This record gives sequence, structure tokens and C-alpha cells, in this order.
Amino acid sequence: MASKSRLHIPRPSARPGEVPDFSYLALSEPGAVARPACDTPASKIEHLAHEMVRVLDDDGVAQGEWQPGLSPEQLQDALRLMLLTRQFDDRMHRMQRQGKISFYMQSLGEEAISIGQGMALKSGDMLFPSYRNQGLFIQRGTQLVDLMSQCLSNTRDMCKGRQMPVMYHNKAGNLFSISGNLATQYPHAVGWAMASAIKGEDHIAAAWVGDGSTSEADFHYALTFAAVYHAPVILNVINNQWAISTFQGIAGGERRAFAARGLGLGIPGIRVDGNDLLAVHAVTQWAAQRAREGDGPTLIEHVTYRGGPHSTSDDPSRYRPKDEWQAFPLGDPVKRLKQHLINIGHWSDEQHAALDAEQKEIVIAAWKEAISFGTMTDGPRLDVAEMFDDVYVETPPSLIRQRQQLLALKGVKS
Repeated sequence: MASKSRLHIPRPSARPGEVPDFSYLALSEPGAVARPACDTPASKIEHLAHEMVRVLDDDGVAQGEWQPGLSPEQLQDALRLMLLTRQFDDRMHRMQRQGKISFYMQSLGEEAISIGQGMALKSGDMLFPSYRNQGLFIQRGTQLVDLMSQCLSNTRDMCKGRQMPVMYHNKAGNLFSISGNLATQYPHAVGWAMASAIKGEDHIAAAWVGDGSTSEADFHYALTFAAVYHAPVILNVINNQWAISTFQGIAGGERRAFAARGLGLGIPGIRVDGNDLLAVHAVTQWAAQRAREGDGPTLIEHVTYRGGPHSTSDDPSRYRPKDEWQAFPLGDPVKRLKQHLINIGHWSDEQHAALDAEQKEIVIAAWKEAISFGTMTDGPRLDVAEMFDDVYVETPPSLIRQRQQLLALKGVKS
């Protein structure tokens, strides 16, 4: 008798030249999902991992119990930060295309996640971002000049030329170093959160990975430790539908929502509209309060769409329809927040255009300042002797000798 078993290979719903198809995406109506108490046991709220928390409807009207109660001024500031992030991204992407930096990764279409969550967390909370979370750095006050200088590897480079572009950090802002090795930030965040609990602090940790990174072992290690020790941590999965050129189904998104990955360990999962800043903010507030009150971790899946290429090394037209972002049912996060502010009488098209132009000028000015510290082709340049700094607490004799040899070659006395 012939076997009926077959190897299943997940395939995207549309390829280049085909009509975009998001029929696979399970959506809830805006306002339809109830907001439970923060201390509700995970076993009582498993539905949150499969439904979707949404606040803004298609007309930009806020609906339901998850409305975060942000003031018009706070919403305007969120919109400003999202526009600044988008203008920064656009500038840096174009600079790479002109050969002025070597590499870049945009967050186009995902700005509401970083800005919404950054606003919902406290300054003392430790953030472990991924490489598409530049909005977190901007929201926490990192200077654009410093972000640009890191991409230029110039004399103001925070990483002193030791990291590839977009691998930022900000110690003063409690932003951990971005890692190109996927999912490493998850165990780091859980460990930091455990230490915070041991010390009796009120601070929590938060970490971000993409849908593809949920296949990494570090993701599962982190969930186990977070569940066992009730770590005060928020673990975010940014499901932007594509992991480089691999559809999210390859990481298991076909079977169950990524938010459901922690249910077997007793970690509550919440699926949220990642293009709705109000929903993102509200869900983050809920998870943060849960963590601070000793109720442990939360796994949040942000359903969004990567509007641009994976990186400047990628050509998405080779694996997905060219107009797929325009067809994404959750829309553009910037346009949605803009429409909401117009609806409540605190914004206009003219104000929006003026604000966008203002952010563009800020980015242009920052770029002019950044290149004054050096570019890939023009000085000034980093001192090569700095390669020996910040490696060991106490520099070993072998490196001292090597540094002396280098300085001798340069004709400099140590």
C-alpha cells in the first residue's frame, strides 16, 4: 500500500507578476477584542494569541477597550517621530545607493512598532532592539548625527569602526547593542530582566526579533527561562511577512500565530495590528504592567509588512509582487495615525506636509554635520591604534607590545 505522507513546503500566496493575496491573514474587527485585566492567567486568555488587537478602523476612528488614552499632543509627537524615522531611513537608503555608506536596512512600514512601544515603556527599562528598530533609538533621543556616523564608520562612530552599519547602541538611553546574529538579544533581555527582579527593581526588559528568527534556538531558550523564572520581560516578534526572501510560513506562521509560541510554557501571547500605533501602545502598556506587577513575560506578535527591501543587498522584486505593500490590508502606519488626528480635529493635510518637510530638513542638516567627521572616502579617519582600546579591562602584555609596534611604525612615541 502506498504511503499517503507528503513533504509540505510552505509557499507564499503570490509571486512576482501575480496579484497580491493576503487572504491567509486572520484579522479581527477594530475594537472587537476585549481587554482583560493585566493579572489574568495565561490559560484564561489564550484567544489573544489568535485574534488581533486593533483600535483604529479603516477610517481612522478609535474603537474598543484597548484605546490607550493618549492626548492629541502625544499623538502628534508620535507622528513626528514616525515621520523623522521615515525621513532618516529614506536619506540613508539613498546615501547607500550613491555609494556614500556601504549598507543599510530600512524600517519602512514598521515605524509604529518602535515609536508606539518606546513611548509606552519607561526610560529605566532596558531595550534589546533588532536591526529594524531605529525608531527606538530616535524615540529615546539618540542624535541622528551619531546614528549616521556609525553607518559612515567615521571619527564619531560610536562603535569605533568595529561593527557593520546599523548596529547601533546607546548606553545612556538603555539601548543594548544591535547584533547581526539573529535572536541573540532574546536571552540577553531575559537575563537582564531576571537580574532586575533579583535586585528588586521596577525596571523591565524588552526585546525584538523578526518572524524568521523564531526558528532560532535562542528564541526558544529565552522563552523557557522567561517562563520558568517569571522574568519581567516583553518579547516581541515583528511579523512583517518576509524573512529576507523567505515567506513567514517557512518559520511556521502557516500553522499557528507566532504569538502562540509561548502558550505551551504558560506565557500569554497577544497578536496586535503592528500598523496601528494606538493598539501597539496599549498592548505594550498592558504587558509592561503585567511584568512590573510580578506576573511574568508576555509574547507580542506585531502583524505588519516590510515596505522596502530586507536590506540594500536585497531585491524584493525577485520574490514578491511589486505592489504587495500597497495591497496590505493593515495599510500605512503613518497615514493611519495622520487620519486619526484629522478625525479628532487636531491635524490637517497642511500641518502634515509642513511637519514632514521640517523633519526632512532636520535629517539633511544632520547628514551635513555627520560627514564633517569623515566619510568612506574622505578624512578625518579613525586612529588605527584605537583597535586596542575597549577590548580588555586590563590590556595584556601581548597587546601592549603590538600597540607599541604599531605606534613605532607610525613614528609615534607611546
